[in-house]
Amino acid sequence: MTMTPGHARSRACHDSAWVRVPLVLAAAATAVALAGCGSGKPAYCTDRTDLQNSVKGLTSAGISGLKTQLQQVQSDATTLVSSAKSDFPNETSAITSSVDALKNSLSALPSSPSVAQIATITKDAGSVVSSVKSFVDASDSKCS
Repeated sequence: MTMTPGHARSRACHDSAWVRVPLVLAAAATAVALAGCGSGKPAYCTDRTDLQNSVKGLTSAGISGLKTQLQQVQSDATTLVSSAKSDFPNETSAITSSVDALKNSLSALPSSPSVAQIATITKDAGSVVSSVKSFVDASDSKCS
C-alpha cells in the first residue's frame, strides 16, 4: 500500500500527538503535585486560625451571646482537635476539656444566674481562651 503525501502528513501529525501525551501528563502531574504542597503548613494551621477567631467572640458576647458563640467554638474546636491531636495530644486534650467544661456550665445556668454562677462561666471561658493560646504557642513554629 502506498501512502499519499497527505496521508503521510496526517500519520506524522497523529504520531507526534502520541509523543506529546506523556509530556502533557507529566506537566499535569507536576502541577498537581505542586498545588498539593500549598503553603507547606499543616492543615491544622487554618483550623487554628478559625478557632482563634471564634474564641475572640467569647469575650464580648454576654451570657446569651456566649451560648450562641459556644456553638461555633465547639465546631471549630472539634475540627482543630481532629486535625492536630496526633501532633499535639496534650494541647488538643486541654482544648476539648475546657470547651466541654464551658458547655456544661452554660447548660446548667438558670435564667437568673447568681454571681457565683457567672464567675464559674467567666472562669470556664477563660480556660478556653487559655487552652487555645497554649495550642497556638505550641504550634507556632509549624504555622508561622
